[in-house]
Amino acid sequence: MSSACSSGAPALCGAPWIPAAILDDPMECSRGERLSITLAKNRINRAPERLGKAKVEVDIFELLRDSEYETAETMCQILPKGVVAVLGPSSSPASSSIISNICGEKEVPHFKVAPEEFIKFQFQRFTTLNLHPSNTDISVAVAGVLNFFNCTTACLICAKAECLLNLEKLLRQFLISKDTLSVRMLDDTRDPTPLLKEIRDDKTATIIIHANASMSHTILLKAAELGMVSAYYTYIFTNLEFSLQRMDSLMDDRVNILGFSIFNQSHAFFQEFAQSLNQSWQENCDHVPFTGPALSSALLFDAVYAVVTAVQELNRSQEIGVKPLSCGSAQIWQHGTSLMNYLRMVELEGLTGHIEFNSKGQRSNYALKILQFTRNGFRQIGQWHVADGLSMDSRLYASNISDSLFNTTLVVTTILENPYLMLKGNHQEMEGNDRYEGFCVDMLKELAEILRFNYKIRLVGDGVYGVPEANGTWTGMVGELIARKADLAVAGLTITAEREKVIDFSKPFMTLGISILYRVHMGRKPGYFSFLDPFSPGVWLFMLLAYLAVSCVLFLVARLTPYEWYSPHPCAQGRCNLLVNQYSLGNSLWFPVGGFMQQGSTIAPRALSTRCVSGVWWAFTLIIISSYTANLAAFLTVQRMDVPIESVDDLADQTAIEYGTIHGGSSMTFFQNSRYQTYQRMWNYMYSKQPSVFVKSTEEGIARVLNSNYAFLLESTMNEYYRQRDCNLTQIGGLLDTKGYGIGMPVGSVFRDEFDLAILQLQENNRLEILKRKWWEGGKCPKEEDHRAKGLKEQLRHSERSEQCPQPQVCPLITCSLRLDSSSKIHTYDICFASVDICPPWTVKKNSNAGTVSYLFLYLGDEHYHLTSVFEERMNHEGRKKEGRKQASKQATISRTSRLVPLPMSVASQRGTLTPQLVA
Repeated sequence: MSSACSSGAPALCGAPWIPAAILDDPMECSRGERLSITLAKNRINRAPERLGKAKVEVDIFELLRDSEYETAETMCQILPKGVVAVLGPSSSPASSSIISNICGEKEVPHFKVAPEEFIKFQFQRFTTLNLHPSNTDISVAVAGVLNFFNCTTACLICAKAECLLNLEKLLRQFLISKDTLSVRMLDDTRDPTPLLKEIRDDKTATIIIHANASMSHTILLKAAELGMVSAYYTYIFTNLEFSLQRMDSLMDDRVNILGFSIFNQSHAFFQEFAQSLNQSWQENCDHVPFTGPALSSALLFDAVYAVVTAVQELNRSQEIGVKPLSCGSAQIWQHGTSLMNYLRMVELEGLTGHIEFNSKGQRSNYALKILQFTRNGFRQIGQWHVADGLSMDSRLYASNISDSLFNTTLVVTTILENPYLMLKGNHQEMEGNDRYEGFCVDMLKELAEILRFNYKIRLVGDGVYGVPEANGTWTGMVGELIARKADLAVAGLTITAEREKVIDFSKPFMTLGISILYRVHMGRKPGYFSFLDPFSPGVWLFMLLAYLAVSCVLFLVARLTPYEWYSPHPCAQGRCNLLVNQYSLGNSLWFPVGGFMQQGSTIAPRALSTRCVSGVWWAFTLIIISSYTANLAAFLTVQRMDVPIESVDDLADQTAIEYGTIHGGSSMTFFQNSRYQTYQRMWNYMYSKQPSVFVKSTEEGIARVLNSNYAFLLESTMNEYYRQRDCNLTQIGGLLDTKGYGIGMPVGSVFRDEFDLAILQLQENNRLEILKRKWWEGGKCPKEEDHRAKGLKEQLRHSERSEQCPQPQVCPLITCSLRLDSSSKIHTYDICFASVDICPPWTVKKNSNAGTVSYLFLYLGDEHYHLTSVFEERMNHEGRKKEGRKQASKQATISRTSRLVPLPMSVASQRGTLTPQLVA
């Protein structure tokens, strides 16, 4: 380097060399750019082994933002000083473009640290390097995050029109995937409130904001004022400095805010750098503007190091010197091209991560950290690398959702419906959730205990579950979820396809179907002439004719036979020839009456012919009286049930009995949308019937069933509940469909998976079945046993005597084993099965297994085949068992045609447990 030192041009041997920094925001209380350059210079100069005897001196020039004339003037002041590079500015795109052009003409390296805000030119100056990540990379990273969260609908808020060009890759992905991306532009007033209201009305849950950090923060504050900063919205900010904004006013644990960062906090100098900036702000400013180093200050720091590294490498291969340049001449810096080549080969770890450039002068081989807002600030949940793409830590994201539920108060909308939610008897004396009781209240307590959240129960305003209106809005609980007025809808809310389009549902916590509820038709009360009911009028008429005929025959036969004529004074025989006949017309009529009434009479037949007539009459009366007695006892002691309909087809084929559903419920929607012909006819009837056959509540429907000729179409669970509490109600036919009750949530709820797992846990622990028994059982009416169950029961008992019926079919079977002590003689249990069709034949095999008794009993009672029956079996097989054997085993195998699915099984026995087993 001696020759260079002796030459006229100053060489980088021992004299200071100067990169120039142009700052458009040099205030100490702003971004801290001046301080960052000073820190970089001092740190480099304290390590002389890197540059030998040379030192770094940075000239700092200030200019007004986007002032083209002042920018050109400043560059004309910088060039004569003989600088080796120009750094900045950080927030003036127009000024940066002018500086890039001038540096290109003079072949002086220029470092950009500002984000791109204009369309990319086909030709970019060779001397320009951009340390700021490109908008293309940010666009691809945002697209990757949306794809990770399976987001198909989003809204993009742009502060400037150029954002559509900057985020071209993001727009292309939505076009390719045919997902929905709505773009909204801030107007000249820069007030985002009207725009946010439109987004809220559109029910868009994912919002992408492409603006500077200050405007992004303003948009978020306005969203908080509109109630849009909650768990049901996801905000993705493209600005790399957004995580530095103060979020004290947005400390909602449930808010889902995602952003990107490029800071390398593991750098050895990062903490010292951040502390120096923070100390400077505290000493010289009224407030600390950022929670950490500004991105532009860190990029300027890295730019100084990149220049130093390149100059050091270039100085090892050749002696270079700086040369004063002028705006008025065509001279260029002869070492500029060489320095640019070395700058493009620079690889180092800076405050903003890995620093490396591609052939176009853009930053490459770096990673964007993906940050998520938590109660303790932002934390990293993944990263996007230029080469490797997106890498997310799902555990951290899921734990944030779970943590956000902790001690969070959720608003629960519901509706008064027995037994799901009811007011306590003394609810006037209570407040809040304590006023309510029921199945849903108990289930909420169980879920809150598992997920550790609080809740506030609020009754829905209009008292309906939710149906769509003509204008597209929804009523009831569904409408409140759509409007984000509630976090959960916990009630007998049916999961339907139409509702699933506008809200989210948890996994079903109860399975059911639509059923028909009708009143029990009882026979009329006994009247004064009810004794005539055992026989029809025709029987009574023929009995009267038979009585008259027998009386006449008896009178005539008695007159003709000489043996019925006798002397009334047998002692005066011979002196008196008077003969009499006891079967006068009156006696002939009276004698059958005495026999009919089984009281007899003083008249006794004397002749064989009259005795034959009397015997025939007595035999006739014996049969008649026996039949009458039996029928009369049945009529007087048994209330015969007369059901005019037996199935849904019978109901649809008649008009005498009205039928309807709850207005606005899922049952009404089922008939409205059904394509089955019978159900379509029923819907047309219900829709056109006047006065309306729809009811507002279940209680109104039950009252209408009991007080009029009306059949109520409702869920089978409610049917079962009310039938157990009113013996005048019965279920007609089977289930019309199969569906489930679920917990409703707004679309995009981050709590959905957590509630799904909690419901599955309650089902596995049998807690939901226990709660159902608690609120459904205990009615005053015994459970009904269908006539099919009786027939099957008799056939099953009869089949125990046979080994196998002909032509068996291959069907699955279920065996239930009940282990008993040897002293157990009576065992009682309940079995529940899904809807099945039993197909004969069935096989009954007798096997011996000491200590175990196996039974299979199918009771097809209720229409949804919730098979509940109590069977009492006394073990009286000792005579057929060998001596020493204490117990016997019976196993019944039932063949069937349809798929057999076991439902939750309830078992009650004196000793032992019932174990179900499915055998293919």
